[in-house]
Amino acid sequence: MSRIDWKQVLAPGAYVLLLAIALIFAHSAIEGQRGMRALNEARAEIMTLEAELAEAEGERAEIANLVRRLQPDYLDLDLLDERARDVLGMARSDELLIRP
Repeated sequence: MSRIDWKQVLAPGAYVLLLAIALIFAHSAIEGQRGMRALNEARAEIMTLEAELAEAEGERAEIANLVRRLQPDYLDLDLLDERARDVLGMARSDELLIRP
């Protein structure tokens, strides 16, 4: 009967186990919930949301300008006339209305 040399059995098994653990961590770093792919998707979403934010800020600035122009201390009579006629659907007798 020969004795089993445990060093010859455990050493390769330990290397295989360490390699498997390293591969699991590498896969998780690339494909995991917080991996590189998720990071790239988050960056793309950030860019999309920043573009939407810039568009919304532009619209807000336009609306703020219209509101400012309708304030009593800075009343733009042409704008007031335009908005009133648009809301009321009225026109002066010397105007020709073309609606799409």
